[in-house]
Amino acid sequence: MERVFNNFKKYRYLLFELTKKNIKLKYRRSYLGILWTLLEPILTAFVLTVVFVGFRKKADPTFPVYVLTGRLLYSFFSQSTKQAMKSIRSNSGMIKKVYVPKYIYPLSNILSNYIIFLISMLVLFGAIIVFKIYPTIYIFNAFIPLILLLILSLGLGLILATLAVFFRDMVYLWDVILMLVMYTSAIFYHIEDLDSKSWIFNLNPIYHIIVNFRNSVFGRPLDMNALYISLGYSVISLVIGVVIFYKKQDKFILNI
Repeated sequence: MERVFNNFKKYRYLLFELTKKNIKLKYRRSYLGILWTLLEPILTAFVLTVVFVGFRKKADPTFPVYVLTGRLLYSFFSQSTKQAMKSIRSNSGMIKKVYVPKYIYPLSNILSNYIIFLISMLVLFGAIIVFKIYPTIYIFNAFIPLILLLILSLGLGLILATLAVFFRDMVYLWDVILMLVMYTSAIFYHIEDLDSKSWIFNLNPIYHIIVNFRNSVFGRPLDMNALYISLGYSVISLVIGVVIFYKKQDKFILNI
């Protein structure tokens, strides 16, 4: 454990530079640059609200905030895991030439997306003010689902980065899985509007994270069942991700 910590400490500046580089590359040829971090969730939430507001059984003036909370969290999860999955192959040139702890690459992708995600939270704060949602003491619980989201994304990112080295079709398969995750995350509909709650929601860790994040924003206590499920998924995925990545990393150079 001490060796791992010392190794991380040695390469922490490289991690910082790679994270900064990923943020710059994301908006390198964009006229608006980092402003898209704020505009994209606003435009997406607006479109989803316009399309799905008609499906509501009763009027809900805070529905745009409901959509935005789900969209922001899912968007980070989707983007970070996809980029982490491709991180080893996209840095194959550097891996073949210079020794760098290989976990630095997926980790830097996760962290850069998390920073962009936190910046985009400014949009949510603005929406809370516009739609007159008054924060309560429960707003401080929001950091719990946000931390679990980071842990889950890192764990799955390590797993996907490893699998993508040996199975290139994983990139396409993950796109299909992400579509299933999105539609079962209750981003643009209320779970109460469904006639029955499907078992598939319990298999979706993002759904449970979104539930507790929304509870924090809308002034409700944490759903303990959702908390335990999301905590279990996050910790297990991180443990599996670290173990698989550590055992297979020496074979990466033979397959990239």
